[in-house]
Amino acid sequence: VQLQAFGGGLVQAGGSLILACAASGSTFHINAIGWYRQAPGKEREFVANFSTGGITKYADSVKGRFTISRDNAKNTVYLQMNSLKPEDTAVYYCNAEDRTGSNSWGQGTQVTVSS
Repeated sequence: VQLQAFGGGLVQAGGSLILACAASGSTFHINAIGWYRQAPGKEREFVANFSTGGITKYADSVKGRFTISRDNAKNTVYLQMNSLKPEDTAVYYCNAEDRTGSNSWGQGTQVTVSS
């Protein structure tokens, strides 16, 4: 599976951004797809994803502010980010896990939230 991320950028606190992740290749093997992020000096952390059956999961830190959605016809997953905070500043990575547990990663896109 190949993943390409779009979106990101610089926004003021309280603002919104939308990220998109386009999947190609063996997309029918995908078991879960979503987003992780990595802030400077910190480990990569889970943000949100879709898993088998269309179940969505969110990190507690983004619940109520971020929404994950998808367009199956375009093999694209979106992350709508509202009420952004400076602590949301990170490189955001698209992730897909297949049925064997193997992970694919997109190239990452920078999100910077200014206070």
